[in-house]
Amino acid sequence: MGIYVPNTPEEQLAMLHACGFSDFDELFSGIPDGLRLDKALNIPEGSSELEVRRAVEALAGKNHVYRTVLRGAGSYRHYIPAIVSEIVSKEEFRTAYTPYQAEISQGVLQSIFEFQTEICELTGMAAANASVYDGATAAAEAAQMCRERKRTQVLVSATVDPKILSVIRTYASGTGSEILTVPEKDGVTDEEALRGMLGEGSACFILQQPNFFGNFEEADRLGEITHAAGAKFVMSVNPIALALMKTPGECSADVAVGEGEPLGLPMGFGGPYLGFMAADEKMMRKLPGRIVGETEDLDGKRCYVLTLQAREQHIRREKAGSNICSNEALCALTAAVYLAAMGPQGLRQAAESSMAKAHYLKERLAEAGLKPAYERPFFHEFVTECGDEETAVKIEKALAREDILGGLRLGNGRVLWCATEMNTREELDKAVSIVREVCAS
Repeated sequence: MGIYVPNTPEEQLAMLHACGFSDFDELFSGIPDGLRLDKALNIPEGSSELEVRRAVEALAGKNHVYRTVLRGAGSYRHYIPAIVSEIVSKEEFRTAYTPYQAEISQGVLQSIFEFQTEICELTGMAAANASVYDGATAAAEAAQMCRERKRTQVLVSATVDPKILSVIRTYASGTGSEILTVPEKDGVTDEEALRGMLGEGSACFILQQPNFFGNFEEADRLGEITHAAGAKFVMSVNPIALALMKTPGECSADVAVGEGEPLGLPMGFGGPYLGFMAADEKMMRKLPGRIVGETEDLDGKRCYVLTLQAREQHIRREKAGSNICSNEALCALTAAVYLAAMGPQGLRQAAESSMAKAHYLKERLAEAGLKPAYERPFFHEFVTECGDEETAVKIEKALAREDILGGLRLGNGRVLWCATEMNTREELDKAVSIVREVCAS
């Protein structure tokens, strides 16, 4: 069946007759008159395809896509191989729902299985689910996974992306969880503060790696402190950075989550994005959503099935740990194809290039007059200080005039910059030259 199957009024009437109705009024005769609208809807008349296309293109023309992007903060501009869109644009994959009829849905189930397998390899964890809405949702779901009857406190590092923390708080407002923010010190989590805040009521500690400021955290040590208090350790990770840093599995994390947008998904003005979740064997049965598994049919042929899924999500929803039922199947397929196309070596090259260019940009901006806020190991994001917010605004506007999206202003003259493999040396040098002119004026 095609994506778009039009039908004529005559064909509609034939379908009505086949169902035993003479017209549309008879089809809706079971609806009481008091509930039926007795006048036309207050909407414009229909338009032709050409007219609609022109209207949509006019709206799209109001968007501005910068030629150079030096901003990340949760959404990153990476190179996407052409094969990714070629495969995921196939009609049979265009559904957001996990298929229930395994016997006729093998292709979609296999694509989800491959995605889960790649996430496990990337994170070093035992099992991954069929994906959730975005990275912030994944972190919030992980916090709920770790809740126990006597452990309802969720500790979150102050170096976590504020957007993620906001979603965690929203989830907690409906479950009664207490959210405690662990202070930051010099751009990373304050270890002593964490040690003092953990207690018998602590369910988990959530850490972002690299953190919102781009800095690498001492994840191993923070995980040890968390486990010593009997709490679970949750790591929210950048999937591209995993090509270079220790995996959550190597850091003894109980749950690993993250935003999958860097894995082949365009920035897309904010979505749709992809949340991934993985856990160790002890936490596997608490993963929300579904897990697709590989098995054999009666003839011994390889096939795929829905292996694990909490029935409470559908039947006893008030007792469910999560009410997520849909998954981001098309976005997950995109990530799976991207990872397969890049391979371990390609992913590492993208990570190394991003990291090298970010370090180059930091050094050149320092020469131009922007002092680094932290002197710590970082991946591809870093914070600079302009001295005051007025200067930060002037820099942002000067860059925008040259079609460059500058770093994210954090307030008080602080700016969060980002570089990826998409940025050329010439682009970076041009941005630095503009910043130097503003600082010198």
